[in-house]
Amino acid sequence: MSATPALQIEGLSAWYGESHILHGVDLTVNRGEVVTLLGRNGAGRSTTLRAIMGLTGKRSGSVRVNGVETIGLPTYKIAHCGIGYCPEERGIFSSLSCEENLLLPPQLPGCGEGMSLDEIYAMFPNLAERRHSQGTRLSGGEQQMLAVARILRTGANLLLLDEISEGLAPVIVQALARMICALKDKGYTVVMVEQNFRFAAPLADRFYVMEHGSIVERFGAAELEAKLPVLNELLGV
Repeated sequence: MSATPALQIEGLSAWYGESHILHGVDLTVNRGEVVTLLGRNGAGRSTTLRAIMGLTGKRSGSVRVNGVETIGLPTYKIAHCGIGYCPEERGIFSSLSCEENLLLPPQLPGCGEGMSLDEIYAMFPNLAERRHSQGTRLSGGEQQMLAVARILRTGANLLLLDEISEGLAPVIVQALARMICALKDKGYTVVMVEQNFRFAAPLADRFYVMEHGSIVERFGAAELEAKLPVLNELLGV
């Protein structure tokens, strides 16, 4: 494993207008890891992903991606550092077919080759079956698969996934869990925001817990059982 983290955040603060949302967030993600941000709604988890991408208002602190400082960069240049962001709202284009949605994002300059359509369809057989269907006529689970698969076409190797299991049937959640494991095996680095603790628990190497815009707990998978009483208090899991 490289000594340079895939993502290093130090003292990150972020605002929406006059509202100060993040308060000095510190977070490290090593290459090839799956890291989960846990917390109640409104804790600042999704804002952390948006702040990494430069999608909030004012930001301060440090965000280094593969050793490159990005705090002063515009969003498109942050993406060019090899980050793929899957927002909670998915952003599927209704006027395009499933396959056209997949083909839409360009290859990120300076990144490795993204997955081919054949590789994506092997990982997501549902998308292969629905390749000619209008994007928003896919089921919620299929749209979530499409939103993640679209990132994989770009060559991004650091994936920011926001609530990908939310509101989906258990069989789809299980398929997404298999996808996370497959991506980890391929060397991808994954940061997940998750409300579904039971989905995240067996997948993540490390956990961060947020409350009121700050990190209040951090621990590895080996410590999970010992931390359950604290998590019950913080999350009500």
